[in-house]
Amino acid sequence: MRRFLFWALLCLLAGFLPSAAAQTAAPGSDPGAALLETLDVDSYRDKGEAITAIVQSDDERAREWLQALLDGRLQRADDGRFVVVLDNAGRNWPVEDALTGEALGEMSRRELDRIGINNALRNQLRSAIAVVDLISPDVERRRSSADRLLGEVDEALAETLVPVIEEAEDDYVRRRLGQALAIYQAENGEMAGVEALSGSLHPRARVALNRAASGDDPVVADAARAALASVEQNLKLNRGVETLYFGLSLGSVLVLAAIGLAITFGVMGVINMAHGELMMLGAYTTWMMQQLLPGQPGLALVLSIPAGFLVAALVGIAIERGVIQFLKGRPLETLLATFGISLILQQLVRTVISPLNRTVITPEWMSGSLVINDALSLTLNRLYVMGFALFVFAALMLVMRRTRLGLEVRAVTQNRAMARAMGIRATRVDILTFALGSGVAGLAGVALSQLTNVGPNLGQNYIIDSFMVVVFGGVGNLWGTLVAGLSLGVINQVLEPWAGAVLAKIIVLVFIILFIQKRPRGLFPQKGRAAEG
Repeated sequence: MRRFLFWALLCLLAGFLPSAAAQTAAPGSDPGAALLETLDVDSYRDKGEAITAIVQSDDERAREWLQALLDGRLQRADDGRFVVVLDNAGRNWPVEDALTGEALGEMSRRELDRIGINNALRNQLRSAIAVVDLISPDVERRRSSADRLLGEVDEALAETLVPVIEEAEDDYVRRRLGQALAIYQAENGEMAGVEALSGSLHPRARVALNRAASGDDPVVADAARAALASVEQNLKLNRGVETLYFGLSLGSVLVLAAIGLAITFGVMGVINMAHGELMMLGAYTTWMMQQLLPGQPGLALVLSIPAGFLVAALVGIAIERGVIQFLKGRPLETLLATFGISLILQQLVRTVISPLNRTVITPEWMSGSLVINDALSLTLNRLYVMGFALFVFAALMLVMRRTRLGLEVRAVTQNRAMARAMGIRATRVDILTFALGSGVAGLAGVALSQLTNVGPNLGQNYIIDSFMVVVFGGVGNLWGTLVAGLSLGVINQVLEPWAGAVLAKIIVLVFIILFIQKRPRGLFPQKGRAAEG
């Protein structure tokens, strides 16, 4: 492959004269010195030939020399040495020897003579560096080099790119180089390029097809228009997948926010308006863990999961024991009381911490995106939140179906009086249920800290949506909460692009009102005498 790349460069770099390549250093001297000498000439044509000679030399330092020349950092000192400027700020610049890499301290700008290049040489250098990088042992460098060639292929390189593509061992590099060649062909009205780009989602490919569609050859133009139609169809499909992904990620947040509320609302009949503030406490717990473990955001996030659950659960127990136990059977009064508690918690955070939003650092393993194709990439933080929501849901289902607490919760939910008659301590179940629901709200806050800034009003953005999810899915039913949360998340994302965020929420609210008129108990109605009463 290296041999083919060199021949490609010979064509690419506007011709190669034997005199430029044949210059050799004196016996025992560094051959790189002679290569750099050929750059220090007045003729831009000779400099182009010198660049070709440097690439053909197969010198390990060639890439660094070419990059330094492109950046204007390759210069010649008054004593005749070639140096690379490390930082050109100030009057004196730190430099290193271009041949040995030895640090030479600082030199004044007056002691250095810059090797000038023009725009043609800059383009030549960019293409040369990209092609040189194709044979780099570094996988990422090879792939980024192939990406840079998209839309940059000219006639000289196109003639020799075919054998380079055939010799490429990396599938990604081979595919990208094939696209680069096809883009050049399509821009020049060649049918082969148009056919190769049919269905391609890269922006440069669409630009090339648009040019081909406006060309003089009617056959090629018709084929380009057909290819563009195929591309647009693929783009619509990918945009649909992206909308679904963002809808599911939003739905996952709603599930996390509502699932704890569904438990407490279903068992105790309490409308807890402070549920959003419990989420806020979970988010602040994540931020505080990162303050305790600076420089370790990943470990801090992992530890925040049990810590956020515990903090929110303890605050939930305090709310239940301090207020809610005295207001059982009076839902309107519990609503007003918990609304007051929510205001107290918000002000407490503003006073103790700050009224300003706090930023939680996303760990490296949650950053970035999962690239599916040129038009679709899935952000990893949302993917992790979706997985976390499903994990919490599965854990809660396990608790509710496989533990004694779950059995007692289901019994109290279906018929509190009969459960008491069977010896179940309903008060203890209430405390544990409220603690469990509050703890899950804390987990929702931990997840939200990776998607948005942490502030005193964080929970207020989700409390209304959480109640809509609970009512829509069926009070006290976990499966209903999961289905309703994911459904409302997707519906919101579908409506927002054309209706706007506010109108989309209004439409969803009207839909839920109409739905409840037909099915007052939601998607998955509660069973038992309590549901009938």
